Amino acid sequence: MPEHEVVRHYTEISLKNHHVDRALYPLGSCTMKYNPKVNEQMARLSGFAGLHPFAPAEAAQGALGLMHELGELLCEVAGMDSISLQPAAGAQGELTGVLLMRAYHRARGDEGRRRVLIPDSAHGTNPATVALAGFEVVELRSNEAGRLDLDSLRSVLDADVAGLMLTNPNTLGVFESEILEISELVHGSGGLMYMDGANLNALMGIARPGDMGYDIVHLNLHKTFSTPHGGGGPGAGPVAVKARLAPFLPTPGLKKEGESYALDWDRPESIGKIHGFYGNFGVLVRAYTYLRMLGRDGVRETAEAAVLNNAYMSARLEERFPLPYGRGMHESVYSGAELKRRTGVKTLDVAKRLLDYGFHAPTIYFPLIVSEALMTEPTETETREELDRYADALIAIADEAEHDPELVTGAPHATPVTRLDEGRAGRRLDVRWSFDNDA
Repeated sequence: MPEHEVVRHYTEISLKNHHVDRALYPLGSCTMKYNPKVNEQMARLSGFAGLHPFAPAEAAQGALGLMHELGELLCEVAGMDSISLQPAAGAQGELTGVLLMRAYHRARGDEGRRRVLIPDSAHGTNPATVALAGFEVVELRSNEAGRLDLDSLRSVLDADVAGLMLTNPNTLGVFESEILEISELVHGSGGLMYMDGANLNALMGIARPGDMGYDIVHLNLHKTFSTPHGGGGPGAGPVAVKARLAPFLPTPGLKKEGESYALDWDRPESIGKIHGFYGNFGVLVRAYTYLRMLGRDGVRETAEAAVLNNAYMSARLEERFPLPYGRGMHESVYSGAELKRRTGVKTLDVAKRLLDYGFHAPTIYFPLIVSEALMTEPTETETREELDRYADALIAIADEAEHDPELVTGAPHATPVTRLDEGRAGRRLDVRWSFDNDA
């Protein structure tokens, strides 16, 4: 096949899906920011891309040095003392964090701590992780402001509690303003504080989890630090901890000996290996490049721009799509409940119709405590013009719902695949594309 036909083939396939190179990707909590191409160039340097994972340490000093320095940078951003770059994704970072929690309590002879607390607005992976690690899940309610209810917390704190998993800002985009009191309460009962770092993009360079009382935090490099998302991987979800938890981090660790770097296998209290080799190295190179390009001031400006963009988006949309818990920091959770009541158009229909306007849908029906939720995060990388384009599309869809609801409930109309039978699609999953699918 001639080269130009191959290029046309892959270009055509790329247009059948949505991605950050095409337009705004507003998935709330996923932080789908643009991935700078220089990150890709650095990850493809022959000395990195061609490095064999079994290469001896003396032949991999550049790679080990990069990972060691990246760990230091991430610890500085998070306000932590030590880190493992090994976990391959956010969910695996969560599991690592809860296993560290378990190892810490066991080492102290405190094995009666069998319960982990999570708020009702938590990511769905949080309770799954807690159960997988062998703990009991205890759900805490949110108050009318969307924050963790302190009375609910106080009512369950006892000698059985291993810790609290709390995203900050939480999944509503709301900052847990009572975090210092929360940390004091949990620590006072002997528990540990774990932060799901999914929403760090609102905080980095401004506030540090370690200064809020957190003991453990996982960092999504594919969110906050601009490395690519999804597709089954690879990803990276490093876990950073306070000094008292450092002995339990996965094996091997990284250490600096004089001017050289080495892998540290002598970790008798470690929870063991979490991932093959030492983590997904190419993803780490991308995150390192991003941080070094930004510098200290750029990291803070990134968070400030993310919050500003969301404030602008919220101001444009809240009249048509109310915010039950108010404007969030880097993301806001809108409700389509009133639109559904008046027109019969559901949040799912709005999301499908957005595809016709050239946008990926926001996160929908999450968090569960918001009826007909549309969770939108614009990120700092989008221009005002792109934010306006997205807001205009949502407002236009709201108008369509009022005047021509069937146009919305039948969407999408202009995509390669139109409205699917979602029940059938779930039962007969087909993720392979072929020319026959165009029929």
